[in-house]
Amino acid sequence: MAGPAMTAVRPHDLVRLAAPEALLTGGAPGWVGDALARAPWVVVRRATATAGRLAVGVRGAGRHQRHAAEAPPAAVAGVVVPERLRSPPHHGPATGPVCRTRALAALHDLGPALDARKLVWGPVGSVGFELATGQPATGPDSDLDLIVRVLELPDPGWAADLLGGLTDAAARVDCLLETPAGAVALAELAGGPAQVVLRTADGPRLVTPAQVRAMCARRAGPVGG
Repeated sequence: MAGPAMTAVRPHDLVRLAAPEALLTGGAPGWVGDALARAPWVVVRRATATAGRLAVGVRGAGRHQRHAAEAPPAAVAGVVVPERLRSPPHHGPATGPVCRTRALAALHDLGPALDARKLVWGPVGSVGFELATGQPATGPDSDLDLIVRVLELPDPGWAADLLGGLTDAAARVDCLLETPAGAVALAELAGGPAQVVLRTADGPRLVTPAQVRAMCARRAGPVGG
C-alpha cells in the first residue's frame, strides 16, 4: 500500500498490518508486541507524520495502554473505514454477540435511526476496533464513539436535534463531526457556543463556527469513505 492509497487514509481509519514488527522500535513499551500479536491492527491518528509514513496508534488491553507510532507503507496490508462498520454482522436477537456490551447494544439500536437521517457515519474507538478486528475491546463501562462526516459545520439547531436522538442509548455516546477542516464535538456545537474546539492534525484550535465554515469551504471534498 503506497502512494495515493496512503494519503487517502483519515483519522479513525483502522489499519491492518502485514508487518507488525515494523512498529516495534526501541521506544515501544513492552506491551505493544503482545497487543499486535493478538490483533495486528492500529488506528490512524490525527497527527502529522514523517513524510511517507502514517501516524498510527496501538491499543493495548488497558485504557492506559496507548502508543503513538508511525507505520511505513510496506507494513500496511489493508484499511477499514468507520463507515464500513456501522452495520455489524447480525448474530441473532439483542442478547447475541452483536450486543455483548452496552456500547455494542447502543450501536445496534441507534444504527437504523442514523441511517434514516442519510448521514455518513460510523463507530470508532473501542467499538470500531472490536468490530474490525474481532477482538474484544469494549467493556461494561465503554462509551459508543461515533463520527459523522459533513462537508461544512452544521448549525447548532441541527446538532441539538441529532444529539437528542443519542441521549437514550444503552451506553453514553460521544460523537464527533468530521469536517474538511477538522473535527468538532457534536455536544459542544449543540450548545450554540461562540467558539468551538477544532481538532486538527496540528493540535486543537479554539475558533468560531464561522471560521470553521470558511475553512471547510476552502477544503471541501467527498464526504464518503
